Amino acid sequence: MSFSSDLLKWYDKNHRKLPWRETKNPYYIWLSEIILQQTRVEQGLPYYYKFTEAFKDVFILANAKEEQVLKLWQGLGYYSRGRNLHATAKVVSKDFKGKFPQTFNEIKKLKGIGDYTAAAIASFAFNKPHAVVDGNVYRVLSRLFLIDTPINSTEGKKLLQKLLMIFLIKNILQNLTRQ
Repeated sequence: MSFSSDLLKWYDKNHRKLPWRETKNPYYIWLSEIILQQTRVEQGLPYYYKFTEAFKDVFILANAKEEQVLKLWQGLGYYSRGRNLHATAKVVSKDFKGKFPQTFNEIKKLKGIGDYTAAAIASFAFNKPHAVVDGNVYRVLSRLFLIDTPINSTEGKKLLQKLLMIFLIKNILQNLTRQ
């Protein structure tokens, strides 16, 4: 059995049921990713529900007053995330007519969205092959691949990203040949 198969089998058995995992809607995925930056799931989940109730879509969020957005954000800290959330909603609403861009590079151009969030949206919402990698994944993979380069360095992150893209492409090709 391959590493991918083992990992997927473990995930199927052990993953937590979370609302943003039950959708392909990029708005909800983006919202969860922004809320969960620097925040544990247990703390972020009530905020996710509050935001999805108050702002059912990107247009409603874009048209809200910043004070209303920041009031719901209270308790999450890092208020620039709330401001960026609101600013990005306005851009997606106006410039993209409410539809999130679908490529990693286009998503990453949006305010407040870095590599991890762009990869999450592209991968989870649009099925694009992007590795969604955070510090925990870097640590596990550096041990798995026996990488001595510090994972918190630019060189280490680039090396792991390259390895993950090779790994993803290899798995995609294997799946295609099986079909």
